[in-house]
Amino acid sequence: MAASHGVEAGFIMIQDASITQPAVFVSHGSPMLALENGPWRAALNSWAASLVGVRAVVVASAHWESRGGFRVSASARPGVLHDFSGFPDALYQLDYGAPGDAKLAARIVEMLKGAGLPVVADADRPLDHGVWVPLRAMFPEASLPVIQVSLPRPRETATLVKAGQVLAPLRSEGVLLMGSGGLVHNLWKLSWDGHPNPEAWATDFEDWIMSGVQDKDVNRLLGAAQHAPGFADAAPTSEHLDPIYFALGAADGGTPSTVFKGWQHGNLSLRAISWMGTQMQAEGAA
Repeated sequence: MAASHGVEAGFIMIQDASITQPAVFVSHGSPMLALENGPWRAALNSWAASLVGVRAVVVASAHWESRGGFRVSASARPGVLHDFSGFPDALYQLDYGAPGDAKLAARIVEMLKGAGLPVVADADRPLDHGVWVPLRAMFPEASLPVIQVSLPRPRETATLVKAGQVLAPLRSEGVLLMGSGGLVHNLWKLSWDGHPNPEAWATDFEDWIMSGVQDKDVNRLLGAAQHAPGFADAAPTSEHLDPIYFALGAADGGTPSTVFKGWQHGNLSLRAISWMGTQMQAEGAA
């Protein structure tokens, strides 16, 4: 089926039942990954290179929390935040010059608001490192429009699932929906001098989360704070785990697969998960 395109002053609307972009959750790890050409970067780059027809990327990152409701970045040229400290100077020289898309941002605001979720546009917000570090690996040319969606504070994880569900129809219009955080993220339990094997509490927690992901059991995953082994160590604060709930909502019941599995500094998970759409069809399929 050939794609039909409708241009609406910026964002290109795509109607093609044979192409649906994935939803994805990426553990973005230490900012140093932006300087390293290791297996995490290679896996994300290879996965992104396999995608067809991506027109924009919408990211919910652990590093943007907003009081009272969602915020949606709406700058034409958002630029980046170097929202970390104590790293080599070379890291602070990195940029990611992706454009924004005010029309797509306005559409996202309209969709969330129409679902009864509190939301406003934010014309000043740059992209934080939870966005630009993985996107430098996935789309190094920085040509795709990028929109960031905040995590409201306070929040319920069910609200993040709902937000992902509300935006899921954008996947059939060329939009890649992404959560960026970390399945296991506790800076007080890392080995900064090396990369030893993760401890049992870390692997047990990730295994529990992945079991729920594989079983497509969102209700079980919503109870992680009460039922997951090692939750207090794995997610002493919830902002890095919470983006997976946005991705789960955006996945719309799709079948998950692991894009990358690994650990950094011992107990820092680098797991990346995708929920594929219908875009990998044979050439010329009706």
